[in-house]
Amino acid sequence: MSVFMDLNLSFSEDRSQLQSLVEMAAHLGFSTVAINYVFEPTAKKKQEIPVPKPINELMDQLPIVQGRSRPIRVLNRLTVVMSDSSHFRPNAAEYRRFDLLAVHPTTEKLFHSACMLYDVDIICVSVTEKLPFFFKRAPVNGAGERGVVFELCYSAAIRDSTLRRYTIANALTLMESCRGKNVIVSSAAEKALELRGPYDATNLYPAAEGLLFGLSDADAKEAVSSTCRSVLLHAETRKTASGIIYTMKSCSQQEETPESEPCRYSQEPVNVPQSSTVDVLTV
Repeated sequence: MSVFMDLNLSFSEDRSQLQSLVEMAAHLGFSTVAINYVFEPTAKKKQEIPVPKPINELMDQLPIVQGRSRPIRVLNRLTVVMSDSSHFRPNAAEYRRFDLLAVHPTTEKLFHSACMLYDVDIICVSVTEKLPFFFKRAPVNGAGERGVVFELCYSAAIRDSTLRRYTIANALTLMESCRGKNVIVSSAAEKALELRGPYDATNLYPAAEGLLFGLSDADAKEAVSSTCRSVLLHAETRKTASGIIYTMKSCSQQEETPESEPCRYSQEPVNVPQSSTVDVLTV
């Protein structure tokens, strides 16, 4: 059974509204959600990076995930809206307070830097306006090689028909470059009514997977499950600088045949050693 995630629930000072968001996500079957704090620095005045609030201060008890016997997992995420290279501070200690780190570049130069240089987990794709640049395949592939994913949000498309056109157009432009890989689909919901279930998120409109968003059935499912899990593993690697754990199959080597003895074919059954699973820690 797949574990579904929504890594973008908009933070609200209204505690009851935020609690209803998390409860709705658990009811729809999401096992993990991330509360998103947006930081948009400006040149006019100095702004402080927001401080995430502990989950126990936001809600008294975490709701149980629909179809599972465990409570929902709630993470904290910071999204930095960048209109200048100075807006992102790679060594800022404030970033370590968050479980996930995302950037929203607004120019082509910043988008290229986010893909190739910045140590982040998620690159946000604008859905509220027409993109001023095109996605080039080189930086998009570079981001994929570094484990950075791109995020598409659908809640804006629910609010307004104009934003819906921007969402679809920008999504198609991205899919032409990344071919549906390294993409997550999130809600960016501000209200509980803007949330959709894991399978509905990529089927908001007729033939959304094949024609509009450019996602196949398999890619659409990965966009709300396995790719999100890869984001969490990448975030742990970024914070600890010690790598992630993955599994690989290794078979014991068979006895080597002497060079002087030619190989012979035999019709007798041969016992093949079973594969064993080994945990490897990569740096």
